[in-house]
Formats: sequence, structure tokens, C-alpha cells
Amino acid sequence: MSLVELIAQADERGLAASGLACLDRCIPLLGGDDEILRPLWGTLTEDSGATDWGELLEQARGKLASAAEEGDEAELLARRMLAAAPGSRSAAEVRLWADACSVASLQIHRLLDPAEDASPVDSRREGRTEGMSPLVAAELRRQVTVLEVLAGHGAGGLRRALEVSTEGRRVLRAVVSRRARGGMWGGPAPVSERPRT
Repeated sequence: MSLVELIAQADERGLAASGLACLDRCIPLLGGDDEILRPLWGTLTEDSGATDWGELLEQARGKLASAAEEGDEAELLARRMLAAAPGSRSAAEVRLWADACSVASLQIHRLLDPAEDASPVDSRREGRTEGMSPLVAAELRRQVTVLEVLAGHGAGGLRRALEVSTEGRRVLRAVVSRRARGGMWGGPAPVSERPRT
């Protein structure tokens, strides 16, 4: 199934995990540490309800509030993902958020990828993946994987979803660090980010 189809069929937990994973991978753009969203991941387990979601979300926003409101397009997209997160975890609200996060995260990776990707992000989400740039291709794979493991295993898929998100966050942190140093993309993409053949 395409990413659009997976989002359309996902349940509330899968949608929340999908949106949260996209935001988690983009935390380096907001100046956050790697554990800042971990409490929100905890609300998605089988033994936890959705009641703490709103409070923990506000705590995360507070910790990230010191980051500058201004920034380049990628940083602003990441900040909008955080701002748009719903205070309640109803399926209708998290579906809209997960879909918006999917688009924003792919666009962020497209902006940060030195390789050009001429096709619109929406076409990538619909399954047209020919000629994708490496960072965008890897992010699309991660989004699909998160939704698939949650659809197949429910709360039991959270560990794998978190692993996928952690991997993506490390890659983006390296990209952001390189950009901050002014290195501007010398050399090939990391092996893990090259399209699979």
C-alpha cells in the first residue's frame, strides 16, 4: 500500500505514532534532545491511556519554547508540526495531524537533501517513487515502516517504530550539524540513505 493508503487505514494509536515519529525525527531542527518526546511515546503503550497525552505534549512544547521562532523553511515546518499536535488523541484529530506531519517531514528532508527531487511530495506519498533523492527516499521508508508495524502488531510494534524514528533522528542531526558547520553536502550520501535497488 502507498503511504496515503496506510494513513487512511491506520487506527488511533498508529496515527499518533506516525505523527509523533515524524516530529521526533525532526527534533534536531528545534534544538531538542533525543529524549524530549519519550514521555509521549509512553502514552501509546498497551498499559497507558490517552489521558496524559495533552499534559505531556504541553511539557514538550515548554521545553522547546526557548528555541528561536525564526528560522529557515525546514525549521519553520518542524515548529509547525509541534504547534499543530492535537491536545486530545481522538482518531479524527490525530489523523489530520499524522497526515500533515507526513507531508511536512518529507518536505523537510527534501529541503535538506543536496540531491534534487523534482516530483511533488504528494506523488511520493501516493507511491510514485522513481528518481527519489536519498534523504526523501529514506524518510518515506521510515514513515511506511512505522505505519506497517503498528498496523501489524499494535502496541507491540512501538519498539520497532521508536528504533526507526531514532535512526532517522540521528541522520537528520548529522545533516543539521553539517549544515551548521557550513560543509554544504560534500561527498556522497551515507550508505543507509542511498535508495535501495
